[in-house]
Amino acid sequence: MRRREFILGLAMLANVDGAIAQGRARRVGFLISEPGQGSFLETSLREKGWILGQNLQIESRITRGDTNLSQAYARELLALQPDLLFVATNTSMAALHAEHSNIPTVFAMVSDPVGMRYVESFSRPGGNVTGFTPFEPSLGGKWVALIKEVAPNVEHIGIVYNPEPGNNSSAFRKSIDEVASKEGIGSIETPSGDSSDIDRLIRSLKDKPNSGLIFLPDAITSVRRVQLTALVAECSLPAIYSLRIFCEAGGLMSYGVKIEKIFAGAASYVDRILRGANPAELPVQAPTEFELVVNQKAARQLGLQLPPALLVHADEVIE
Repeated sequence: MRRREFILGLAMLANVDGAIAQGRARRVGFLISEPGQGSFLETSLREKGWILGQNLQIESRITRGDTNLSQAYARELLALQPDLLFVATNTSMAALHAEHSNIPTVFAMVSDPVGMRYVESFSRPGGNVTGFTPFEPSLGGKWVALIKEVAPNVEHIGIVYNPEPGNNSSAFRKSIDEVASKEGIGSIETPSGDSSDIDRLIRSLKDKPNSGLIFLPDAITSVRRVQLTALVAECSLPAIYSLRIFCEAGGLMSYGVKIEKIFAGAASYVDRILRGANPAELPVQAPTEFELVVNQKAARQLGLQLPPALLVHADEVIE
């Protein structure tokens, strides 16, 4: 470590220690879909010297992925005028963005932040918002290729996500469509209207031979992962998900980032901004590694034989 960076690091720690001594606490608002997301962040911040009830206060709002709740809670947190906002998921970020806040904001689990106009660019966010995005558009094509590798007969695909405002489906459609045409996919169906159409879409493919599902990253489907993976199994549909938590809930296969790494990164930005860093100068971080998880039990229930090559390359095989 260079001498200048070392001295700066000591000064930052001194600021936190000084805040404790003086009884000053920084207030952070959490707009998250599940309590576990807040726990991830709190743990990482504790490791950096931020102690809840001493130099840190947290105001949490749990949305459960609901669009209307996200909008109401975004306004509640803004009214509290916290020093910083931490936002997880597309739905929450869309709700906050609609309020035109000027409070420093760090996001996690938000896709396509440039396309959604949350930041100007990855390298220079330009405003009061920055963070860690877990997905890149090319993943759409990867999910298509993986579902075809596991279930070669798939000809029809349903893309599962909450169609309400703030969804990120357009970020993945180009790569999904490009690979789907090469892989012999004849049709692609999507939900419409509101979140209630998610279940309808899944059930509609039950009686359509050679159908499969791709679950895009989405707050409400993540919150409902136990119910939705059960519904997918009931309909006997092969499906690929964006996060391993779906496989842990009984899903067939996932390909995506490790959530804990995204939240640890977001915590580092929260820490830096609370110490005086400018979010406009903290580049948005894109993922550099992904994990493939497969569920042998789910495959057997579907009558699928997972390819040996896939099993070899999987980061984890759930038996």
